[in-house]
Amino acid sequence: MTKQGQSATAVAPQRLFGLAPIVDSRTRLLVRGSFPGAASLARQQYYAHPQNHFWKILQALWPEQPLPDAASDYAGRCRWLLERGIGLWDVYASCERTGSLDSAIRAAQVNDFAALLHRCPQLRVIAHNGGESFRQSHGTIAFGLPVCRLPSTSPANASWSFARKLAAWREVVCSAGLL
Repeated sequence: MTKQGQSATAVAPQRLFGLAPIVDSRTRLLVRGSFPGAASLARQQYYAHPQNHFWKILQALWPEQPLPDAASDYAGRCRWLLERGIGLWDVYASCERTGSLDSAIRAAQVNDFAALLHRCPQLRVIAHNGGESFRQSHGTIAFGLPVCRLPSTSPANASWSFARKLAAWREVVCSAGLL
């Protein structure tokens, strides 16, 4: 052990890089997370942790339209989102982090939101999925679109029940004219 009580073999967090945006010309609601967790980065899929409520919430909003399986058809899931006018892109393009918690994010590089706007001419609402993402909302508020803070769908947000999260998400999806 070192004098500071840390193991001599402790390593600095590595630089991690996020996922590409999922958007197209039909995108009316852009959901912005903070940065993909370890499971999402490993699978190169948004919201890949099995306990994350993101996909479960969306399926509950459109129960008559089955969501493709993430393991066998992630591209189908992305199409499913786009067909409903929903896009995804995180606030951070890269960061240093050990683990998956937002509180561990260091030296974050913000994504260029302005460059994304021309790809989304129908964009009506920006929704930040959780507090860390919303802390960067000044970068989206400047564009004059409604900006909402949603409860995080992360399993770390255990203080909100699924039903409470679903109600908040339904309100925002409705405000974008998607339900």
